[in-house]
Amino acid sequence: MTPPRARTWGHIGQTPVVRVRGRGSGRVSMAGLTCYKPGRRSRTFYALHTYRGRIDETKGFSWRDFRDLLIRAHRQLGGPIVLIWDNARIHKVAPLREFFTINAHWITVVHLPTYAPDLNPQEGIWSLVKRDLGNLAAANLDQLVQAVKRRLKSLQYHPHLIDGCLTETGLELDLQPTT
Repeated sequence: MTPPRARTWGHIGQTPVVRVRGRGSGRVSMAGLTCYKPGRRSRTFYALHTYRGRIDETKGFSWRDFRDLLIRAHRQLGGPIVLIWDNARIHKVAPLREFFTINAHWITVVHLPTYAPDLNPQEGIWSLVKRDLGNLAAANLDQLVQAVKRRLKSLQYHPHLIDGCLTETGLELDLQPTT
């Protein structure tokens, strides 16, 4: 996860310089679900994957990681889930499709159109997380993971920000039965 460039301040005529130790190897990947229910507080569920560049490590999330995140959300929410899924390649693998078929009684999958991140409220969540990391000079990957977790946890206490991510997409919750 490469943070975006951010503004900072310094004395007039002196460019601020932040010295950082370490090689900066590795990366942090995030997967998340943003959950909305009328009359209830909006929530987000997430999982982090740290890749340190070792040979025996996977670089990103596997289908099992997504499955486990969905199961965790289902248990905590205690009800059915309508999953609005983007078109990432990993989201379309056969084991996940089979998982959805087996669990069709509690999960409904709807795919977003191809290349439509502006319709995905979770993209707004990632933007909020990355915004605060713009001036972070982490000495190692563990500090970056700690900062990401701290920001994601703080978002849980600000449901209006999570609601704003849905509002930004222009989509609305429509819970009226269709005939």
